[in-house]
Amino acid sequence: MSEQALTTAEQLARQELIAMVPYQSARRLFSSADAQEDKIWLNANEAPGNGQYQLSATNINRYPDFQPDSLISAYSEYSGLTKDKVLATRGADEGIELIIRSFCKAYQDSILICPPTYGMYAISAENHGAAVVKVPLHSADLTLDLDGLKQQVGKVKVVFLCSPGNPTGNLLPQEQIIAAIKLFKGSAMVVVDEAYIEFSPEYSCAKLLSDFDNVIVLRTLSKAFALAGLRCGFTLANNDVITLLSKVIAPYPISAPVAQIASQVLTNDLAIMQTRVKQTNVFREQLSTWLSQQNWCSHVFTSDANFVLFRCTSNEDKARVFNLLLENNILIRDQSKQQQLENCLRISVGSETELTQLKKLLETL
Repeated sequence: MSEQALTTAEQLARQELIAMVPYQSARRLFSSADAQEDKIWLNANEAPGNGQYQLSATNINRYPDFQPDSLISAYSEYSGLTKDKVLATRGADEGIELIIRSFCKAYQDSILICPPTYGMYAISAENHGAAVVKVPLHSADLTLDLDGLKQQVGKVKVVFLCSPGNPTGNLLPQEQIIAAIKLFKGSAMVVVDEAYIEFSPEYSCAKLLSDFDNVIVLRTLSKAFALAGLRCGFTLANNDVITLLSKVIAPYPISAPVAQIASQVLTNDLAIMQTRVKQTNVFREQLSTWLSQQNWCSHVFTSDANFVLFRCTSNEDKARVFNLLLENNILIRDQSKQQQLENCLRISVGSETELTQLKKLLETL
């Protein structure tokens, strides 16, 4: 592009932002604003259905509390951690940004990711001017490359681990996570993204906060709690870390209606969430079994989340599957551009009716 063709904004912007490709969220790819009512959304790992929540309009003219006590108390009770180890954020995504802004100097420091993994770690780092170091997961079983991680000790400030992984779905072995935490002790914060941990709660790393001072855990209400539209997440860490993050977060990060609904759910609806999780896990296993029986599917990845990643036998088969569903208003996610995920598609575990429609349609291939 010639100098004359640049707009004023493009001339003034940080140069790396001009060519940066933003994270392609499910709603950027397919907007819900123009969606037909009969579309089936199986592309964003959302939970099917949600509850009806009563809101109070009192004091809506006032700014909300910085960290609403009812919300922090409810999540403290749920997570088993003291309140000083809990920070409420606008989704887990804000937690990612806060961590990078708190620990990485722009244009000097780096983060480490283990692809294939969640795309917002790299996007948030690039937005801040932090470099991104990649140590891919082992291709055979999608576990950590500890030898590769060891080579980066002292070279990065934040390490992002996703367990269960997105878009892979598998849990990282807990002994590997602990080994990584020990490797980077004193040199980097190790962030364990547990957006999907409710589907395998016994493997949470929150309990490691009492043993290590370089651990941060990310959580959200978007998945198992079926509150993706609420945008409410939590960063769990020792108090010294929470104190730092609290210095860079927005002054009123959680709106009063969000705090009210989230507090209600965490206080009154845990049984509903747990029932949803059990049902989702059953449907996930049924979907995985069914996919493994299809002649256009060459591999189904192990999943401990609310979605299933699978590999098609060829790029042509991948296109046939994706396009047939799209033509019939069923949206899934193409993950084939991710490292090591050639010809891979991902299906969110929706309702029994939605999954039945999907199977019935794909059986015509």
